[in-house]
Amino acid sequence: MTMSTNNNSNHSKEKLVVEVVAAHNLMPKNSEGSSSPFVEVEFENQRLRTQVKYKDLNPIWNEKLVFHIKDVADLPYRTIEANVFNERRSSNSRNFLGKVRVSGTNIAKEGEEVPQLYTLDKRSLFSHIRGEISFKLYLSTREEVKEVGANGIVSSSISAPSALASGFSKKSKKLQGPNSTMAANHQLVQETKQTQQNQNNNHHSKNVDQPSPSEVILMNKPILINTGPQLKETQPQLGGESLKKDKASSTYDLVEQMQYLYVRVVKSKGISLFGGGDLVAEVKVGNYRGITKRVGLNNVEWGQVFAFSKDCIQSSMVEIFVKDSSKDDFLGRVWFDLNEVPKRALPDSQLAPQWYRMEDKKGDKSKTWKVMLSIWFGTQADEAFAEAWHSKSANVNFDGFCSIKSKVYLSPRLWYLRVSIIEAQDIVPGKKGPAMISFPELFVKVQVGNHVLRTRIAQPSSLRSLSNPYWNDEMMFVVAEPIDDYLLVFVEDKIGPGRDEVVGRVLLPMTAIEKRTDEKPVVSRWFNIDNNHFNNAAEESKMMTRFGSRIHLRVSLDGGYHVLDEATMYSSDLKPTDKRLWKPHIGVLEMGILGATGLMPMKIKEGKKGSSDAYCVAKYGHKWIRTRTVVDSLSPKWNEQYTWEVYDPCTVVTIGVFDNSRINKNLANNPGARDSRIGKVRIRLSTLEFDRVYNHSYPLLMLHTSGVKKMGELHLAIRFTCANMANMMHMYTMPLLPKMHFVNPLSVNQLETLRYQAMNVVASRFSRAEPQLGREVVEYMLDHDSHMWSMRRSKANFFRLMNVLSRLVAMGRFVELMRSWNKPAYSALFVAFFLLLVAFPELIIPMILLYTAFLGLWRYKSRPRQPPHMDIRLSQAESVYADELDEEFDSFPTSRSAEVVRMRYDRLRSVAGRIQTVVRDMATQGERFQALLSWRDPRATFLFSIFCLIAAIVFYAVPIRVVVVLLGLYVLRPPRFRSKLPCQPLSFFRRLPTMADSLL
Repeated sequence: MTMSTNNNSNHSKEKLVVEVVAAHNLMPKNSEGSSSPFVEVEFENQRLRTQVKYKDLNPIWNEKLVFHIKDVADLPYRTIEANVFNERRSSNSRNFLGKVRVSGTNIAKEGEEVPQLYTLDKRSLFSHIRGEISFKLYLSTREEVKEVGANGIVSSSISAPSALASGFSKKSKKLQGPNSTMAANHQLVQETKQTQQNQNNNHHSKNVDQPSPSEVILMNKPILINTGPQLKETQPQLGGESLKKDKASSTYDLVEQMQYLYVRVVKSKGISLFGGGDLVAEVKVGNYRGITKRVGLNNVEWGQVFAFSKDCIQSSMVEIFVKDSSKDDFLGRVWFDLNEVPKRALPDSQLAPQWYRMEDKKGDKSKTWKVMLSIWFGTQADEAFAEAWHSKSANVNFDGFCSIKSKVYLSPRLWYLRVSIIEAQDIVPGKKGPAMISFPELFVKVQVGNHVLRTRIAQPSSLRSLSNPYWNDEMMFVVAEPIDDYLLVFVEDKIGPGRDEVVGRVLLPMTAIEKRTDEKPVVSRWFNIDNNHFNNAAEESKMMTRFGSRIHLRVSLDGGYHVLDEATMYSSDLKPTDKRLWKPHIGVLEMGILGATGLMPMKIKEGKKGSSDAYCVAKYGHKWIRTRTVVDSLSPKWNEQYTWEVYDPCTVVTIGVFDNSRINKNLANNPGARDSRIGKVRIRLSTLEFDRVYNHSYPLLMLHTSGVKKMGELHLAIRFTCANMANMMHMYTMPLLPKMHFVNPLSVNQLETLRYQAMNVVASRFSRAEPQLGREVVEYMLDHDSHMWSMRRSKANFFRLMNVLSRLVAMGRFVELMRSWNKPAYSALFVAFFLLLVAFPELIIPMILLYTAFLGLWRYKSRPRQPPHMDIRLSQAESVYADELDEEFDSFPTSRSAEVVRMRYDRLRSVAGRIQTVVRDMATQGERFQALLSWRDPRATFLFSIFCLIAAIVFYAVPIRVVVVLLGLYVLRPPRFRSKLPCQPLSFFRRLPTMADSLL
């Protein structure tokens, strides 16, 4: 888009036109169930409004609001904010109906504008709004800015500081959603800049790195992104609906049937070459050709299958050639008319291969050269589909061919290995240096595979000799089946700074370790320590054999736990490790991975065009699946269907899309080659209805340092089938994790450390598979970086918490509204209802439960009809500063310059200071409750004790209903009978002492 600016004036010749088209399904705000809406649009300190549409919840305006533009080049960094209000003529006021913030990047040129539909957003966390509004946004040189008039068009100027309100600031009284996020960033940047200026004024060092202009722009300009793409419902022809259905439709009914021509080339005989050589078979269909591997004359067997997509076939015949691998001319040929090729009807067995006599280049069939093959038409349900060479993979080198096949992986069963080091006897310490202390510093180091843990140094005791150390430390490791490792226990002595000497070891095979499924303790055992291996002198070796050094251990493989290898909030499996504790599955999850559309190019091929070699990975429980790689396509079609057994409905299935980097011949054998991430989708099974097929296209969103990008759309068909409804409902009453997690719980730090170990074990196992599943794929699917600090995630979690608390705040505001008596009729009705509940207290709990039940039934009609998907707004990624994204993607430890790190550290201190203040206030209130009876303030405790004594007598003498009525009427009295000062109990509570007096 080309934009021109006028440097000779304050405003550009081009004007911004906001054409307010219409709105629908607005929230009613008057007693008649309607509203009188109008729209107020704000841009660069200019504010214009439309006319009022009286008593219309679906108004149509079609009004143009024209704004001046100071700098067109800066337009992508600006936002247009539109607020919808309801006009109240009676009180000359207005009600808020919703707002929309639109990025300047959505502004089109004149003539290219199209209506854009936006969902109305809340102004604060406690606003009740609904509905959508549509706009046209474009630049124009013909429109003129209207002056202030009496037709409902009002223009005013707003000061820039008042337009932003910080969500984390203590001075802020209202939380305003995305505005507060932007303001918080803005305020933090301003504070950081001020801090840096103070530091530069105080320190005139020439060695300090100065931020570059690009870094300054990075900090000051936010990345504004429009509301994230929504989920779209699709209508694919599942199970071959357009074709004649066969028996396979009951198995592959969640994918579109794809027709393939299969050619299985088995072997050949009767061929002889002068001078010897290797033979290959070539299958040719039009412009597509596939070549088998090379084989010698003494064993001419290929056993390969070729699959040609019927959509790509542009020939009426298929030819099979047998060639000398070193020559282009063929030795023999067999051809078939495609109209005569049979169609396999599943579930029939595969067609038996047959011997066919070949003809030479002259068409002579008199020779005894024969080839064994079979040919048929089938679908992707055919058994040969997974191992077949596909016509669309013709450009893939032979080394990368194995990496494009679809595969099913089973992650290993993981066990927790618990090792308790109790004590040792008759340990001979190592020789100390002259500067070291005389007594030994013994510790134990335990190694399982690549993981090593060590105990603390045994402390000297007057009750034990120096050769009998005592530790009583416990360690935990993660091991995978088959458990063929060894447990290595080393007893070491610290003989100098950074020098440790091994004085004994124990080698314990894993197969000898006891497995347990409950909390019953395992019997500890004494193990002899091998210390001869570590002494060089023969005399010392003979002397050591007289000592029976041993160590006391308690070792067990705990199968009663579920070994977490993924983020807890996205768990796909919650079963214990030991199969004896598994219960029957309660359902089946079926997923059809149809394809993707609009993928972003991930690589440049042949120096001309961008392309992508995409494949999908889906993970649920122990079963990982990988679709085949569709080569050189931005709209790949996989149409592969997979099934998982479900043991718990409150689990999540994860689907990721990746670009295959191992197809490239230059990178196929490169150990550093990494498959690029395209996007990920998570679906919680408990949000799915039973036996319903969900056909949707899910947006693939990726967070980059430049913001959120839509990488394409993934098309899925999902069905969750329940095997036993009673068992399914019973699962909701069961603990989420196995019994051992509650009987013998693990600490949070232990779980995080063990999760990292488990992820390494799974990644190591999959990297040895064929085709391998790269470590980068496993880490992305298991959310390995979910624990890393992110300003964006912190804000998202903060606003999630505020959204949860908004209902409680709304209830408090409702009670306060009744106490204000602004609406005497409603307040009087509320008081009457309160007295009714006091008179019949037995109705309180039934009425609450009845209201809750009716509310749940009423909301059934508005229940979500789509599975959840990635939400940009919830993730606080629609308006985020580029520096925050750069910090989120920074390596650990950081790789940025000292000046950038200093700025981020100051910002983190600012946020942490506010969190510290909130925690301090919460602790203060709790300590005041404790101070009521602690006698830290003798007079306050005396008064509270006397008050409790008098209150006990009053509650005994006066009926409880009378007390509640008096207290309720006292609280709900009209404002004219209330004082503006705080009440006496609150004043008394605020005067209580806290532990803050003892803080430094």
